Amino acid sequence: MIPAAKSPLFEAWFSRHVNGRLRSFFSSVRVAGAEHVLETAVQAPLLWIGNHTSWWDPLVAYHLSRSFFRLDGHAMMDAKNLRKLPFFARIGAFGVDLDDPADGARGLRYAARLLNAPRRMVLIFPQGTERPITERPLRFQPGSGELSRLASRCRVIPFALRYDLAEEELPRALVRFGPPLPPLQGREKQSSEHLREIHEAAVTELLDTMDQDICASKLNDYLPLFVHRSYVGELAERALGWLVGPRHLFTSPRLPP
Repeated sequence: MIPAAKSPLFEAWFSRHVNGRLRSFFSSVRVAGAEHVLETAVQAPLLWIGNHTSWWDPLVAYHLSRSFFRLDGHAMMDAKNLRKLPFFARIGAFGVDLDDPADGARGLRYAARLLNAPRRMVLIFPQGTERPITERPLRFQPGSGELSRLASRCRVIPFALRYDLAEEELPRALVRFGPPLPPLQGREKQSSEHLREIHEAAVTELLDTMDQDICASKLNDYLPLFVHRSYVGELAERALGWLVGPRHLFTSPRLPP
């Protein structure tokens, strides 16, 4: 297992870097259900569990946790990828060998120790790797269930991510957080498999709700963190219209002599 090695200075720079990347690639990042995170974070440490559909998922989640919610965030990451990209350890990622059950157990115990105070957060993508947004079932692995059992103080916050193209040139990122899952009585007696089923059902329900929202064009609940405006592209389109359009649309008609 590779522990996290957070650096405040590096995080400050990386946060600005991620913000710039998101603003350059997405037309907007929109969040629904933010109140569930804000209200719960002051009471307990948080375990975020969500679907994994894109390379962008960790960066979007990182931006939300640090820049929007102001959480002390960590994330579980495949140790092979963390060795290739070691700078992620500087922002709170810790590496687990997904092919070694013993290392996986060490990683879960490490994550449980991190979840020891309010405003602390650990992020897990229980699917383990990027999967198509339409795939059902989501096939969560039992790690999130085991971690929620070990970290008895934490509250589990499910969330769903998706990206789509609408009437804009750039894709938009949509995120919906659900309410914290209810504390389980005798959580230590619950099996990891049972908890996994609860986690997967909660995230699946959020994804289904997002589909309904998009189909019905009901996105008023999704707070835009930013809206990208490409003034260069807008000016280019106007110039192109002037070049290829009929000239009588741009000039005054000549009066007969």
